[in-house]
Amino acid sequence: MKKWSSAVLPLTIMLVLVALTAWLRYATELPDATRDGRNRHDPDAILSDVRGHKLDAAGALLYRIEAAEVRHYPDDETSELLQPRLAYVSPAKPTVTIRANEARATAKAEKVELSGQVEIRRAASGRQAALLAEMPELTVLSEEKRGFTGSKVLITQGSSWVQGVGMQVDHGLQTYVLESQVRGEIESPFARKKKPKT
Repeated sequence: MKKWSSAVLPLTIMLVLVALTAWLRYATELPDATRDGRNRHDPDAILSDVRGHKLDAAGALLYRIEAAEVRHYPDDETSELLQPRLAYVSPAKPTVTIRANEARATAKAEKVELSGQVEIRRAASGRQAALLAEMPELTVLSEEKRGFTGSKVLITQGSSWVQGVGMQVDHGLQTYVLESQVRGEIESPFARKKKPKT
């Protein structure tokens, strides 16, 4: 019995030392620094003259996106586009094209923030003249076919014009709703045309 009790103390001390050594190693171990570039905001790919298409499940074209240059950043999975052009194409509706000097897009381009001379052009159709909306910035939710801005907007269509601050755009419904400080001049399609004086 005496031999057993004399062995317990050294074994206990050794187990405590092993546990403390394991804890000390775990507590002081630094995480391995990844060298894949995810911690830096540097582009991992730079592409020129880029064209992309989004198709629905049946293979019909939903929209096209083009850019003179695209820089992809792996740290936040965003892309910067120079001279982007986004076009919504539908056989039943006029084509809507959005252009800007630059843009920033999320990983799958669900959200595109355009800036620098942003233009929305809706092609003429039937009795409607072509529409042009100009603003300094616009955020587009490409999958939802919607956009919005809080900046000053000028919309012209034929000889009509309207301007305001802030706008909600719905490309599916082809609507443009100005939010505040709206003023403009709209030509009635029923107005009689004045005959030129001879």
